[in-house]
Amino acid sequence: MSTSAVPLKVLFVTSEIFPLVKTGGLADVSAALPAALRALGADVRVLLPAYPALLKGTAVKWVAAHGLFEFGEVRVLSANLPGDVPALLVDYPPLYQREGGPYQDRHGHDWHDNALRFGLLSRVAALLASGQSPLSWRPDVLHCNDWQAGLAPAHLHYLPGPKAVTVMTVHNLAYQGVFPLDTALKLGLPPASLGMDGVEYYGEMSFLKAGLHYADQITTVSPTYAEEIQTDHLGFGMQGLLRQRKARLAGILNGIDCHAWNPEADPHLAAPYGLKDLKAKGENKRALQERMGLEVDPKVPLLAVISRLTHQKGQDLILAAARELLAMPAQLVLLGSGDKHLEQAFLGLASAHPGQVAAHIGYNEGLAHLAEAGADIFLMPSRFEPCGLNQMYSMHYGTPPVVFATGGLADTVVDCTPATLAAGTATGFVFDAMSEEAFLAAARRAVTAFQDKKTWKQLQENGMKADFSWEHSGARYLDLYRRLLAEQER
Repeated sequence: MSTSAVPLKVLFVTSEIFPLVKTGGLADVSAALPAALRALGADVRVLLPAYPALLKGTAVKWVAAHGLFEFGEVRVLSANLPGDVPALLVDYPPLYQREGGPYQDRHGHDWHDNALRFGLLSRVAALLASGQSPLSWRPDVLHCNDWQAGLAPAHLHYLPGPKAVTVMTVHNLAYQGVFPLDTALKLGLPPASLGMDGVEYYGEMSFLKAGLHYADQITTVSPTYAEEIQTDHLGFGMQGLLRQRKARLAGILNGIDCHAWNPEADPHLAAPYGLKDLKAKGENKRALQERMGLEVDPKVPLLAVISRLTHQKGQDLILAAARELLAMPAQLVLLGSGDKHLEQAFLGLASAHPGQVAAHIGYNEGLAHLAEAGADIFLMPSRFEPCGLNQMYSMHYGTPPVVFATGGLADTVVDCTPATLAAGTATGFVFDAMSEEAFLAAARRAVTAFQDKKTWKQLQENGMKADFSWEHSGARYLDLYRRLLAEQER
């Protein structure tokens, strides 16, 4: 496989993709980054399990079948995803044809055979990236995402003959795919892979650790997160390995899909708006207030939260500070789901403050867009955030965010101070101590700035002018791929 191949061929392996199968930001990245790479001239194909939603939502055709030990016949299907990104689907009905999500059943319980489900995805990825592939199209680069694809670099390492270079991207180090150690043998890895210099992880095996150990390059989704995961605080047990591989670790900031997220042409909004017509943003605020049963008032600041409800995301700070937030005065709207006690707490808060607080438990893409447009301030107090997308959506929609100084939040949001306002760089409000008091102080600064029309308009314009498109990040990935291929040829 050669750097002279034109165009550069990339197999992008993921477990979810927007809009057909989505649980979080990985789905957004899996749709947007391959499209950006293709726009830059790369020949990218996305490899996914053949979930029911993909088979229903795309036109598929049979490409190849291959016997993989206990799995028997595994078919690879070809499909075109929304946006005309070609896909290869791993078709094995006993593992993938079932109702529920990609990782859990309808009751929120992990599938009992997730190791097999994503072990097969990784196995097929490695096969397609090797000289043993049954397909005529063979990638130069195997780009694996999160633990679900983590065994692919390990499998490829032990396959003979020519093979693709491998990139392992960590979207969230907290999810590691840990299973009993003998699972590795059941999934076709050799005994030589079972040691500390392999897939072994504290007496068990980890899909993610396998990817981090065997990949030619590790990337994370923001520069700050690449540094944070090497620390004891945010390394989640992997910090030693990551420090050891520091020379092979890089942070490349995610982008956002500026076509799907464009306030000037967003079909989910009550009224389009842009830099030259920010007044129309107020129509979306009215529409959001009406839809969520809030008192319609253009003057009261409307705070929004769109998120999974977990300890990581820091919603407990919002609940702890709710009395003070609402007394500013302010309104609060929440869209999300997750931990049941957090869901109940926000529903209780809404019940106690009708017309001032509203909570929608679940996910609704259209409502998420309207909330980004209709809110005045976005709250995102995550304890850690590898990259984050909502803070970028918010700035792009003229909705300054309040964020904790971590990961991609620190890399994208510029705190509003007299100096940054004068420099024209201020885009939001950043607090650097994970406490209710620090969060509340940042929220108060935001509400105070909201009352100053000149300052607020400048903040909105600064955020809307920032370039969060995938083009720059895509170019960085292409540069990285080419460097790895050049090293392989030497």
